[in-house]
Amino acid sequence: MPKFLRLLRYLVLLGILGVILMASGLGIAYWVLSPRLPAVGKLHSVQMQVPLRVLSADGKLIATFGETRRIPVVLGQVPLQLREAFLAAEDSGFYHHGGIDYLSTLRAAVEVVIHGGRKVQGGSTITQQVARNFFLSPEKSYTRKIMEWFLAYRIEHALSKNEILQLYLNKIFLGHHSYGVAAAAQYYYGKTLGQLSLAECAMLGGLPQAPSAANPVTNPKRALERRNYVLNRMQANGFITQAEYQQALQTPEDAAPHEAPIQVHAPYVAEMARLAVIDKLGAKALTDGYIVYTTLNSQDQNSADNAVRKGLLAYAYRHGWHGPEGRVRLQENADQATLDHALSGLYPVAGLIPGIVTQSDTHSAHVYLQNGQTVVLALQSVIWAKRYINENRTGPTPRTVNQVLKRGDIVRIDLDDQGHWQLTELPKAQAALLSMNPDDGAIRALVGGFSYRLSQFNRATQMARQPGSSFKPFLYSAAFQRGFTPASVVNDAPLIFNDPAAKKGVWTPTNDNEKFQGPTRLRVALAQSKNLVTIRLVNAIGVGYARRYAMRFGFRADALPDNLSIALGTASVSPLQMARGYAVFANGGYLIDPYFIKRIVNRDGQTIYIAHPWLACNDCPQRLAADTAASGPSPTSAAVSKSGPTGYRTPQ
Repeated sequence: MPKFLRLLRYLVLLGILGVILMASGLGIAYWVLSPRLPAVGKLHSVQMQVPLRVLSADGKLIATFGETRRIPVVLGQVPLQLREAFLAAEDSGFYHHGGIDYLSTLRAAVEVVIHGGRKVQGGSTITQQVARNFFLSPEKSYTRKIMEWFLAYRIEHALSKNEILQLYLNKIFLGHHSYGVAAAAQYYYGKTLGQLSLAECAMLGGLPQAPSAANPVTNPKRALERRNYVLNRMQANGFITQAEYQQALQTPEDAAPHEAPIQVHAPYVAEMARLAVIDKLGAKALTDGYIVYTTLNSQDQNSADNAVRKGLLAYAYRHGWHGPEGRVRLQENADQATLDHALSGLYPVAGLIPGIVTQSDTHSAHVYLQNGQTVVLALQSVIWAKRYINENRTGPTPRTVNQVLKRGDIVRIDLDDQGHWQLTELPKAQAALLSMNPDDGAIRALVGGFSYRLSQFNRATQMARQPGSSFKPFLYSAAFQRGFTPASVVNDAPLIFNDPAAKKGVWTPTNDNEKFQGPTRLRVALAQSKNLVTIRLVNAIGVGYARRYAMRFGFRADALPDNLSIALGTASVSPLQMARGYAVFANGGYLIDPYFIKRIVNRDGQTIYIAHPWLACNDCPQRLAADTAASGPSPTSAAVSKSGPTGYRTPQ
C-alpha cells in the first residue's frame, strides 16, 4: 500500500476516533451536568424585571423606581430592520442552526488557541446568549460553556425561534441601565421602536458586544464604527440594499440621554408611594412592573409646587440677601475650564441655576452658567438683595450692582415671570402644602419642602409644629358642644396665672397686638383670634374636655398639652393632621382617613389593589338619617358610608 494511502487511512481512523471520543466526552458531560441544568420550560412564562411607575390620578408620570429600564414588547412590535440588525451583528444563521453554530464555535476555539488562550471573537449564538442571560452566571469557564451548549439545545426544543428571539430582544443589556430594545430606543433616541431609522436600528444592534464601553453616549466614535460594521453585515446578508446601506452610512448619529419625562413634580409623594408599595407587596414591587395610581390631581400638584416655590422665594427676597453661596479667586485670564471646575459639584435646585460672577461693575454683572452661557444682570435684577441682618431687619437698598456681586462669587439665578434673569438664592426657610378632598380624604396635592433633592424630610407628613391660632376652631367647637354659641359673650381682658416655671413665677398671656376690647362675642373673638377669650373658653369647659374633644378630630393625645396653653395652639401636629381635622368642618362633621394611593395595577393590567375610603357623602340615606336623628354633626361619628363596587354601606 502506498505510503500516502496508509497516512490517509491513519488520519481517517484518527478522525473517527476523535469524533467518538468527543461524542463520548459530551455524553459523559451531559450525564454529569444534566442534574444541574435548570428547567427551560419556565421560559414560557418568564417575568422580566420592569420598574415600578408612580402616576397621578389622571395618568401622568410622577416617578419611576428600579435599577433597570425595561419596556417589554412582543416580537410583532419589533420592526423587521431592527431584528435583522441584531441577527447580522450577533447570529446571522439564527434561523438555520439548532442552537449552536458549530462552525463559529470551531472558529472561535481556533482563535483562542492561536492567541494563547485569550478570547478574541465570540462564537455564541443568540440561543446561547438567552441560556446565559437567564440561567448562568457571568463567569468564564469551560464548564459553564458546556452547560451553555446543553441549555441552548434544550431551549431550541422547548421554544420556537421567534419565542427565543423575543426573549433575547427583551432581556439583552444595551448600556445605561437599559435592558431590551424598547428601553434602549427610548433612552438613546427618545423614540418608540416603530420610529427608529435604519441607522438607529444598526446602532442598537451593535451594542451587545460592548454596551457599557461602546454606546453612542459614552463613546460616540467607537459606537459609530460598530454601527457601520453592522450596516455592512446587514448588506452582506441581503437584509438591506446597497442604496439603503450607503444612505444609512451618511446618516449623522444624534443619540443622547432621554430620561422618562416626569410630567408631575411630586417627589415627596413618589417616595411615600414607593415605601407603601414595598410594605404591601415586598421588595420585588420595584422590579415586577407595578403601576401605582395616586390620588394626586396633576394640575393641583403643579399649582401647589409653584405656590411653595414662589412663596419661599418671596419670603427670602423680603428678608434680605445672605450673600453668595461660595467664592473663588479668579485670575484675570481665567478660561472656561477654570470656570467649569469652579461650578463642578453644583446643580440646579428647584429651577435655581448656579453660576459664577466673572465681571461686575456699578451697572451690571456677568454670570457664567454650567451650560457655557453667560447672562448679564442689571441693577433691577439685584435691587431686592438688601443685606440680611436678622429676621426683622435688612440693610439699605443697593445702589450699584457691585455692592451685591463681586468677581468670583458663586450665586444662583432664575427667570422671573417676564422671562428676565434675576439674582436669587436658596431660601433659608422651609414650607409644606397639602390639599385634601374633605369628603373621602384623597390627597390631591402634597409638597414636603422647597426641594426634595436638598432635603428628603417630608414636612407635610413628618413635621410636628405648633399650629398656633389655627387650632382655635377645634376648641371653639368643643365649647359649642358644651352650650356656648357664636353669640355668647366672653371677656377679652388680661389674665394672670401662677406658674413656677415662668419668669417671675407668673404666666401673663396676651393678645397678638397686646390690645383688649372687653366683652366680646365668640364669633368676633374667633375671627380676630383673641387669645384671652380662647383661654377663658378652655378654662370654662375644662382642659381635659377640650383635649378629649380635639382628639375626635384625629389628633393624638400625646400631641396635646394638658394645660391652658392648648388655647394658644401649642399642640404638636403635622400639616396632614391639621388638614384631616379641618376636613371635619368641611364635610359636615365626619372624621375621614387621608389616603394617597388610589389603585395598584400589575404588569398585565389587572388591578390588585383599590382603595375603598370612608366617604362623608351629603346625600347618602345613612347620613340623612343620622343627621335627622342627631341634634347636629359631630366628629365623634366616623364617615357614614364607604365607597365600593357595590355602592355604599354603613360602617360596622
